[in-house]
Amino acid sequence: MYIEHLALWCRDLERMRTFYELYFGAVSNKKYVNAKKQFESYFLSFEQGPRLEIMQMTGIPAHSNDVYAQFTGLIHFAVSVGSEEKVNEFTERLRSAGYEVVGEPRWTGDGYYESVVFDPEQNRIEITN
Repeated sequence: MYIEHLALWCRDLERMRTFYELYFGAVSNKKYVNAKKQFESYFLSFEQGPRLEIMQMTGIPAHSNDVYAQFTGLIHFAVSVGSEEKVNEFTERLRSAGYEVVGEPRWTGDGYYESVVFDPEQNRIEITN
């Protein structure tokens, strides 16, 4: 058994696809469109691990959680970049591009070197060694 994919509802599907392609090397499939349900999605594949499905549909409300607070449910996903140096480089690349760093690079008590950044729709991504 393994995790096949994770899914995110999005407000701006094309911006999110471009972000993950540009910064994370994602490869997108052809957009799926269901006109009857006013639903659109992409599956984004990465070098390893599960795919990320990004979805947009009329009528899906914005979440009401404070993005700076922790809460029950899926709170982040992590992407491994391979080393402490790459975590620092990746974090600075995203910061320089205008993305918010909400957790500066640091060693955690369980042995990870990580930072936390927001994607364009304020989903948390841990960048790990």
